[in-house]
Amino acid sequence: MNPILSTRFLTRQPSAIRAAQIRHAARTDGVDAVNTAIGNVSLPTHPAMQRRMFALSDPSSPFAGGVVQYTPTVGFQETNDAFLNSIAACGLDTTGLYSQITNGGSHAMEIAILGVAGDAGSSEHPILMIDATYTNYPAYCGRLGRRGVSVVRRLHDDGRFELPEPLEIERVIKREKPSAILVIPYDNPTGHFYSHELMTSVAHLCVKHGMWLISDEAYRGLVYIPDTPISSIWALSERDVPGITGRRISIETASKIWNACGIRIGALITDNKEFHRRAVAESTTDLCASAIGQYIFGALAQEPQEKIAQWYDELRAYYSGMMIRFADELRSRLPGVIVSRPDASIYAVVDVRSIAKPGFNAGDFVAWCAGEGSVSVDGRALTLLTAPMRGFYADEKDNPGVTQMRIAFVESPERISLVPYLFTELFRSYEAERSIER
Repeated sequence: MNPILSTRFLTRQPSAIRAAQIRHAARTDGVDAVNTAIGNVSLPTHPAMQRRMFALSDPSSPFAGGVVQYTPTVGFQETNDAFLNSIAACGLDTTGLYSQITNGGSHAMEIAILGVAGDAGSSEHPILMIDATYTNYPAYCGRLGRRGVSVVRRLHDDGRFELPEPLEIERVIKREKPSAILVIPYDNPTGHFYSHELMTSVAHLCVKHGMWLISDEAYRGLVYIPDTPISSIWALSERDVPGITGRRISIETASKIWNACGIRIGALITDNKEFHRRAVAESTTDLCASAIGQYIFGALAQEPQEKIAQWYDELRAYYSGMMIRFADELRSRLPGVIVSRPDASIYAVVDVRSIAKPGFNAGDFVAWCAGEGSVSVDGRALTLLTAPMRGFYADEKDNPGVTQMRIAFVESPERISLVPYLFTELFRSYEAERSIER
């Protein structure tokens, strides 16, 4: 008798952000891919981190003797200080915050869900998410046996994303009784920006209904709307939202702002001492995060805040121009296409609902681009990898993601400049071949 696989393994499919890459890897015709499917930032990491990374064997390094021991589960104090320093550099008060280091932002997500959601297998106290939402959150809810519920934001024809009205969100809260609301102020996957006023509105709901406010701040500061102040869970004060103190949790990571996806260092930060204590206890099962990764990221603890602020400015300048050019050129090449406004983070959503033939499915299109499609550019055969948006929404019956794809601006500017042309030519070729019944 053969051993059996669990039901979860038998039904699990790759994440939407990895599907195209996996399919393209099986291709044997030599077609190169511009990969905008996953937020795998290709920029160099911060110089202070580089200096430590390239000098691990120097006498000053704790690893000079070749010994790599476990760290405390809460992480090196220096590494926690580095995350707090990065928050303070945005002009935010870090007084009374508790930090623990995690194995990337994803591990922080997992611990946060375990800390506030109902028991495994229970329908009580779900996590309330705002669709489209980053796929790892519902995936972790599924892995942990915790329930997630959602409200859906709308993508207008002008590329503007809009949250439901507070009364609509409140109706869901009263019906589902969630334990927490999850927000991503500089949003993944949509590029939607949550202003301070919008964050305040959500925070009031949390206080009114006794909920936690979880904020994924992986892209904090990456807003491209002129003269816009920082928006953050840590910008909310008791004056703004009486009662907000003690119910805030932020997800932090070295991956995005610091261009260090592969070192797998994140943090779980809260203003609730008891949550912090219990979260560290839960994390003792994982022993600790990477000691070397912590040491590398810890360099930012000594970095002057004005230099960190300058780093944020440089990133904003880098991404904003690239994203604006992309949106303008794709709309010009493909009239009728909807491109989300380049307001924040490093993502845009492309929606072909107004120009595709009936029956279009973004998942099928993405798979075709990865496995079959190609465009000749200066004698090279290229294709484009994107992420189908269906997996970012919970509603399978009426899923807006069926005609949407996410673009991540993580390739070089030269390769990103090819994306509008590649998308246009691949879409036209695919639609020309596709029968409506396909």
